Amino acid sequence: MTSMTDQLTHFDAHGQAHMVDVGGKPDTHRVAVAEGRIVMAPATLGLIASGTAKKGDVLGIARIAGIMAAKKTSELIPLCHPLALTRVAVDFALQEAENAVHCTATVETRGQTGVEMEALTAVQVALLTIYDMCKAVDKRMCMEGVRVLAKQGGKSGDWAIDAA
Repeated sequence: MTSMTDQLTHFDAHGQAHMVDVGGKPDTHRVAVAEGRIVMAPATLGLIASGTAKKGDVLGIARIAGIMAAKKTSELIPLCHPLALTRVAVDFALQEAENAVHCTATVETRGQTGVEMEALTAVQVALLTIYDMCKAVDKRMCMEGVRVLAKQGGKSGDWAIDAA
């Protein structure tokens, strides 16, 4: 029977945490897409949509925060490799019927390991920035549904969540 540590790449044969050795892997083009959203009061969404939030352009600042976060992922997640990212795109869509802002992050590199963590970090920090900028008017905002949608490249190949 296979133990849990045999399946988890960040643990060695003795169950100790370690950084995965990617030195022997070839460089490939790698892409990851992640998503999440923040749900809020209708009035809060209205402030964001109109650009009249007291702290300024909420989505513009959240976009920059998400991009910066993707670049700093290895400083936040202990066993992530530092990567030279070639592209980070953070996009938002207002979901008026759900009183939410949907965030999608696409991250790319050419390297030996994937960028899923960078895409997830970009989404989380972008949503946290929206919360920070709007918390004075809506402390009940809720972040939800953060997940990887797709990845390309690497030994394990391409993967995507099936569209329902």
